[in-house]
Amino acid sequence: MNRYHYIQYLTKTCGGYLKDAETQFRSSIFPRIAAAIFVCLLIGSISLVCVGAVALIGPIVTHGDNVVHADGKIVSLGPGKDFVLETASGQHLVFDCSVQCRASLGHMQRHLREHAHTDVYFVQGPNNSLMALNVD
Repeated sequence: MNRYHYIQYLTKTCGGYLKDAETQFRSSIFPRIAAAIFVCLLIGSISLVCVGAVALIGPIVTHGDNVVHADGKIVSLGPGKDFVLETASGQHLVFDCSVQCRASLGHMQRHLREHAHTDVYFVQGPNNSLMALNVD
């Protein structure tokens, strides 16, 4: 094989290889994009499940297993940080928010002013009083 035929042979085969690589790249781009989207959705869904689990289990781990949850709207505030919560069923619950209560007075006043939904985690205290542990 002389030099001319060798160069033509290389041009034909390399050109063929390059065209094959281009078509292979085009045909393999969709699975790569689909895999990237799948991985992003998988990571996002696992993150949401973990955040939800922490939100549900967090107060119980922090305050113990005898913590009860109530939600509604604050209808009365005072003296101090003690407050009355009206639940969705119309029941009025009176909470004692003492030193161990994790709530700021300003935040509770805003909830009262705006009639905002309020979550309360509490324990049963002495004399059937409800001692708030966390108000948000």
